[in-house]
Amino acid sequence: MTPFMIAVREVLDGEAAVPGPAVTDSVPVPVPAATNAQVAVRALAEQLISEANAVLRDAGDGTPVITLDDECGPGALVFTLGYRGRSAQIRTDFRGRDARASLVIPGVTSPPRNLAGEAEVRALVLSLIAGA
Repeated sequence: MTPFMIAVREVLDGEAAVPGPAVTDSVPVPVPAATNAQVAVRALAEQLISEANAVLRDAGDGTPVITLDDECGPGALVFTLGYRGRSAQIRTDFRGRDARASLVIPGVTSPPRNLAGEAEVRALVLSLIAGA
C-alpha cells in the first residue's frame, strides 16, 4: 500500500483529521504555463483517485468510488471529482494569451481560488472522502 492509500484508510476509519486544500488567489498566467499546470494536476488527480478507489473498493461495504469526469470545450479545460454528492472542479479558462486556473467547490470557493500547488490535490481528494 502507498502512503496515500494508508491516508485514505485512516480517513475511512475516522483516525485522521482532514483539512481542506490550501488555496491562493486565481490570477491570469500565460496559456502554455496554465495548460501545463492543468495537465500535471489532472494526471496527479488520476493517480490519486486510482489509489483511493482501490481502498474504497476494498472496504467491501458498498462504499462508492470517486469519479473523475473530464470536460473539454472552447475556452476551457475542466475536470470534476465527485464523491457521495460532493464535488470539486478544477478548471482552466483561456482568454487570449492568458489563462486562469480555479478550484470550484459548490458553496465553498468564492471568489475564484486556485490550489496552492500540485501537492494540494492530495488534500482535496482526502477532504472529499472525509466530507470536509
